[in-house]
Amino acid sequence: MRRAVRCAREIAVLSLLATCLALGCGGARGLGISYHYFQPPAPDDPWSRKIARWQDRERAQDGVEPGGPTASTVAAGPGAPAQPSPDSLRAKYRAFRADHKRALAREMATWVQEQAKLHYIPDGPVDHWATLEETLARNGDDCDGLELLAYHFLRDLGFRDDEVFRAIVYRPSDNQHHMVTLWFEDRADPWVIDPTGAMTAGMPHMSEVPGWIPLKLFSEDAEYTVESPAGARARAATYQAPAAPGR
Repeated sequence: MRRAVRCAREIAVLSLLATCLALGCGGARGLGISYHYFQPPAPDDPWSRKIARWQDRERAQDGVEPGGPTASTVAAGPGAPAQPSPDSLRAKYRAFRADHKRALAREMATWVQEQAKLHYIPDGPVDHWATLEETLARNGDDCDGLELLAYHFLRDLGFRDDEVFRAIVYRPSDNQHHMVTLWFEDRADPWVIDPTGAMTAGMPHMSEVPGWIPLKLFSEDAEYTVESPAGARARAATYQAPAAPGR
């Protein structure tokens, strides 16, 4: 009798295990409630007012530098803006974010330069500035198409619209034009991501790439002309506008 009971228990346990294995973790979770996550709130929802107040405050602070002056900052000297205390959460967050943004941008620079070796396709006699979708559908492009991979990647990953731009750069020594992505972590000296490596490898600052002059910055919504005394003199002496950037 005891043996029969034990056998029955063992069979029940084995049956339960078999059911769990068949369902898997996802299957087991699927036995619960199915939620509908994106329904509009009821007019008298008690949480809505608190959520709305937070949304208003958060929108009002969009674009405010997280390291800006607050009670947790210390003065940097007479006339200088206050800086966050090094051991404050604000300063730690700011440094962590900056380190990871640089690492992410460098990783993209390495990746796109490797892909350019496999997917560089010259336009031919008529230069065409591709969209990102055209570049992907064609399975490649020249510099102005491949550059869009870096430009859109950084924007898609949260880099601000006012810090990442497409850029036309110019080399006076041979009248070469080229397209790169510039990331303005420093507004006076941006990082350069060159998709094909015709200008530079890695991710240097613009100041670290001799012989090249930035001419234009632009995005879907903005266009800027780059000017400096040195650049103006160099362009006045040698500049010949081409039909479109080279490779």
